[in-house]
Amino acid sequence: MALYAISDLHLSTDDSTNKSMEVFGKKWLGYTERLKQNWNAVVSPEDTVVIPGDVSWATTLSEAERDFAFLDSLPGKKILGKGNHDYWWATASKHEAFLQKNGFHSISFLHNNAIRVGDLTVAGTRGWFQEDDREHGDAEKLVRREAIRLSLSLDFAKTIAEGTEILVFLHFPPVWREQVCRPIVDLLLKYGIRKCYFGHIHGMYSLPSQFEFEGITFSMISADYLDFLPKRL
Repeated sequence: MALYAISDLHLSTDDSTNKSMEVFGKKWLGYTERLKQNWNAVVSPEDTVVIPGDVSWATTLSEAERDFAFLDSLPGKKILGKGNHDYWWATASKHEAFLQKNGFHSISFLHNNAIRVGDLTVAGTRGWFQEDDREHGDAEKLVRREAIRLSLSLDFAKTIAEGTEILVFLHFPPVWREQVCRPIVDLLLKYGIRKCYFGHIHGMYSLPSQFEFEGITFSMISADYLDFLPKRL
């Protein structure tokens, strides 16, 4: 039983979403089929894959049904987190009802909770950049809200993590170049987190896959950076 991760799938298997990522460069050409082939090559039914955000271009759960069906058809269990483009994201109860209605039994969510996977515990939230954001509103307010959600996830993790290492998965990198999202980093330090995985960043293929900051190892797992091959952790 292995744990894998890959972020930013940006699925658009329903023609109505019309949001193919192929406009962002040659690497995205035929990416859905490449993802499927790579996934099938490395992930077994006993494995788990964490997908921390930007899962689907759909704007509602019903619109996301075909994307979820695609994910559910792939081997292994999937743990989904929220990204800044996951406009379909709803309440935990609506998520559960949607999964049950459609028979998507291999999918679960990181939603103010944590999930134990063998000798590891998965925690996390979306996160945010601590800067002005005209599209989404007050960045400081969003960071405070995400810090609360991360605290809830990590508190939950502590109740189930006995004998395991807690790994944190965020959509936004808490540290990126000169920018440090202090509230998120401070929480990681408070809870003794040593490994954090993030997506969101695209097109930065020459950068190292991981870096250290204040004793925490941060790893980039954006799908295009990984060449659409889930990364074994």
